[in-house]
Amino acid sequence: MNAQWFEQALVQFSPFALTCTLIFALFLDTVLGEPKKYHYLIGFGHIASCAEQQLNQYKTSQKTFSLFNAFLGAISWCILILPICYLSYCLVSALPSAVKYIVEALLLYLALGLQSLNQHAMQVYKPLKQGDLVAARHYTGYLVSRDTQGLSPEDMSRATVESMLENGHDAVIASLIFYIIGGIPLVILHRLSNTLDAMWGYRTQRFNSFGYFAARADDVLGFFTGKICVLLYAFQQPFTHAIRNAYQQGNHYKSHNGGWVMASGATVMNRKVGGNASYHGKTVRSPQLGHGKAITVDDIPRSITVVRKAAIILILLVFSYQLFNYFTI
Repeated sequence: MNAQWFEQALVQFSPFALTCTLIFALFLDTVLGEPKKYHYLIGFGHIASCAEQQLNQYKTSQKTFSLFNAFLGAISWCILILPICYLSYCLVSALPSAVKYIVEALLLYLALGLQSLNQHAMQVYKPLKQGDLVAARHYTGYLVSRDTQGLSPEDMSRATVESMLENGHDAVIASLIFYIIGGIPLVILHRLSNTLDAMWGYRTQRFNSFGYFAARADDVLGFFTGKICVLLYAFQQPFTHAIRNAYQQGNHYKSHNGGWVMASGATVMNRKVGGNASYHGKTVRSPQLGHGKAITVDDIPRSITVVRKAAIILILLVFSYQLFNYFTI
């Protein structure tokens, strides 16, 4: 009797399985947050770091781009990521439907970082509100690769908001979209690719060649999801202005995907981001993104709200689509 009831419940649940899985994964992320120990990305990062140290053939005297080293970087990317994606596909495919939904929700939760973003943002926001610039600069360094020593409260607020809007795509929206279109293997593909880009995707002497493929792969994977993220931000109004700024301003930013996303999010917040920042001892001038007033400390929690609303809008769109199919089929 119990088994029969469970089968009937599963039949009723299946048309909305995708929506329920998304909600459950976000619920787990909200309640549990980022795993405190044995985080898979940290373990993957250690393995990737060891691989890079062994395979990266950069030379301090070399000034030109090395095709051979770029090839080694591409091979390293494939060896580190593709087998894990294949194993996740085999694992999920072998599970019965009832267990599959739970396992996929758990794996999707591990790829999400909404609560983690909130925690990191608050680590900067609270010291800034209390006037503790030393602590605020310390925690700002967790979010950005730019030099944080000597940053003003406005600079730290701007850096944090930019990080929240851009990583809102990388750590939240992109994972949800990839799960919707391709399941867990695509989620893992993007999340690990994004991690390697964060580790290797720098235009420094060490990574200019070796990290070239990792940077380009992340750009390609984030192109489609980045545009959807722009729309999800823009739905929070003003829609047309956010889309126009994403196109006009984002194309001039050093990161195409990041520029579009930040321009849209900043426009929704009626704020301006971009400007000068110091990276590895060099001052980089970025174009203005968004419009309105300059970023203040109080805009940090607002940026998290923009990301959270974008995730909710996406789930509502998926649910509406599944509801439409349920009543028309």
